[in-house]
Amino acid sequence: MNRKQVWYMFLALFCVAGLLFAGGAKESEKAKQAAPIVLRYAHMNPPASVAGKQADLLAKMVEEKTGGRVKIQVFPSSQLGSLQEQAEAVAAGTVAIHHNTMAGIGSLYPDFGALDTPFLYRTVDELMKVADPDSPVMKKLNDGLLSSRGVRVYYTFYFGTRHLTCNKAVYKPDDLKGVKIRAIPFPIYMAAVEGMGAVATPVDFAELPTALATGVVAGQENPTDTILNAKLYEKQSHIMLTGHIKGAEIVVFNDKVWKSIPADLQKILAEVGKEVGKQATQMTKDVEDAALEELKKKGMTVIGPKEGLDLEAFRNKVLAHVNAKFGAQYGKIYEEIRAILK
Repeated sequence: MNRKQVWYMFLALFCVAGLLFAGGAKESEKAKQAAPIVLRYAHMNPPASVAGKQADLLAKMVEEKTGGRVKIQVFPSSQLGSLQEQAEAVAAGTVAIHHNTMAGIGSLYPDFGALDTPFLYRTVDELMKVADPDSPVMKKLNDGLLSSRGVRVYYTFYFGTRHLTCNKAVYKPDDLKGVKIRAIPFPIYMAAVEGMGAVATPVDFAELPTALATGVVAGQENPTDTILNAKLYEKQSHIMLTGHIKGAEIVVFNDKVWKSIPADLQKILAEVGKEVGKQATQMTKDVEDAALEELKKKGMTVIGPKEGLDLEAFRNKVLAHVNAKFGAQYGKIYEEIRAILK
């Protein structure tokens, strides 16, 4: 083999190696592009509710804004367990994202329960001023949640104003004596229902329709949008406009999962979460009155102050009961909330 032949052979091998390297690099790049970060988002709400829609909106916007590098799989309607189980799942990291009531996240860090205290806010704007992740109260709560359970506050949104429903007319607390009313199985909600004069009965949301149908409970309390989309009007004849809790949902994120996401994608996730929270808050404001009108069309009888509802009696009794149970525990947080609302 002469020198020219050796040279051609070397050149040929070099070209083949180059092609193989280029092909391998392309395959590696394709593999990276074909393997997006997948985040699981679990919640309890029906997909058609505002809470359900905002989760789907988050998934859609995140995928669009990240160019498909991050995908969110949404599991609505308690598919991945009860409220308590979902909260624990996000702490364990088997679920990346989850939304719950403030008191629901209180199962991970109890002080969050203070923000769901009945009759704490005069307006939705007051509620959201406190519930804003950048408020002094929320920053402090986030620090505690992070250090104790490895979970961070992602964003918040207005969930709705809660009203009592029952299979009979209720005008005053005495009308609920001995009546079993479903309460979210977290302390502040149990206390609210007890304060109304009822027998507070803990039932997870996924089990609520069955509990109403079988008579395990005679009533419950929820925002109008939730009552409508969960079709609770099929089991309840009356809605009492008690408005006892103005509540925000808190969306939380497993911190280890968050930290595993590249910084550029974290920035996009943060921006999208903030925008979705704003949109969800407005959506809830927009649908509350319309949902009440729809419940009337579905056959529910509405009882408010004009119809004889003694709202002051409910307020006084609930506040007295809740203060007796939680005044000492949450007193400092209440002071911090009042400072924000000055």
